[in-house]
Amino acid sequence: MKTKNKQKLPKWFNGELYEEGAQVTNRFGGNSYYLNKYELSMYDFVIGASDMYEMGIFNSPQHLQDLRKGLDWFRKNNPEAYMVLLD
Repeated sequence: MKTKNKQKLPKWFNGELYEEGAQVTNRFGGNSYYLNKYELSMYDFVIGASDMYEMGIFNSPQHLQDLRKGLDWFRKNNPEAYMVLLD
């Protein structure tokens, strides 16, 4: 099993890499989870991409592909946080 300390963001990731992690609260259910800096960076990328898609901005096939890849990365790297925050 991979440890969170060995996490890396994928090469395709073009979002901001934060220097620290933070506690994140699910905007619909209210449950919280602490994310490390990599997870927080990917979480913000996924939420931003999702919001832009819902608003009709940047909804190209590449945008959707990146959103799906971000969700897949999260499922693989921290399934528990994925279930709390993104499922």
